[in-house]
Parts: sequence; structure tokens; C-alpha cells
Amino acid sequence: MKYAKYIVVIIFFCSPNIFAQAKDSTKSQTRSLQYTQIKQPDYDPLNPSRAAFYSALFPGAGQIYNNRYWWQLPLIYGGMATSIYFYIDNNNEYKRFRTAFRQRKAGLPDEFSDDNGIPLISDAGLESAQRQLRQNRDLSLLTTVLIYVLQIVEASVTAHLIQFDDTDSLTLMPSALPNINYNEETTHKLGVTLKYSF
Repeated sequence: MKYAKYIVVIIFFCSPNIFAQAKDSTKSQTRSLQYTQIKQPDYDPLNPSRAAFYSALFPGAGQIYNNRYWWQLPLIYGGMATSIYFYIDNNNEYKRFRTAFRQRKAGLPDEFSDDNGIPLISDAGLESAQRQLRQNRDLSLLTTVLIYVLQIVEASVTAHLIQFDDTDSLTLMPSALPNINYNEETTHKLGVTLKYSF
């Protein structure tokens, strides 16, 4: 009896773990199935930033990153190419009229005069053409910058919306609620409640 305590302690620490109940495999499967159903779609908060960064580096790259480029790239490049074309054309015409105006003011023949030196376009006409061409040039430049900025914003917004939860568990249900504090003395109240769950 003297060594009985020691023997019990040694057996306690050296014995393998003993479980009174076997593990129920159906419960663990049910729990894992429930977790699988509750799992939300993967959301990467950096996707919009990446799409905007790629579009800022190279126009249209954000749309390619979002995999929505088949109709957006022609619009982006078509719009930018058109506005750049008009910018270059208006700038060349502006320089042409400005050069003619300067030559005329210096008393030299210009391209808008005939062989006898008689002006085909008046000085006021040259000034008006310069003013209009400069406005068109600036508007073309503004359009190019606007298209560039819009394609960056579009890439970021699209990257946000791609990750938006549009599963069937997202519902919107309008309902009418009765007035709980109904009293004949009080006036009737109408209201609409929108419940959404996700």
C-alpha cells in the first residue's frame, strides 16, 4: 500500500488518452456544411485600387484587369485618338493663322494674300480664326484629359461592383405596417417600410 499512490500516478501519466464517447462524424459534417453555406464570397479591398493604378499607368489596363474590356477599350482608345487628332489639327491651323497674322503685321506677304499682296482674309478674320482655333484646341485637350480620368474612375468603380454581393440571399421587401399607436383621436398615418437582408 505504501507504493500504491506512486503506481496510480505513474499509470495516470503514462496511459494513453481515453475518451468516453466516440466522435460523432455526422455533427462535424453538418457544421462544416453550415459553414460552407454561410461563407461569403471573397472580397479583395485592393482590387479597385489596382484597377485604377493600372488604368493610370496605361489607359485601358484597368479594364483588362477587370476582364471587361471587349466594349470599353474601343471607346477609350477611339475617344482619346479622336480628341488627340483634333488637338493636333487645331493646333496646326492655329499656328498657320498666327504666323500669317504676324507676317501681315510685319508688312510681309502671307499665305492668305494673293500674288498682288491683296489680303483674302481681313485682319479681324485672322484674329477671329486664331481665337476659335485656340478654343477648339483647348477643348480637345480637355476632352482627352477627361476621357483619361473617366477611364480610371470607371475601372475602379467596376472593380468595386464586380465584388458586390448579388446572391439570392440579398433581398429587398417593401411592406406596410399598421400604426401601433392607433387612436381614434389621432390622425391616420401612412408609411412604407423597406426591409433588406443579406
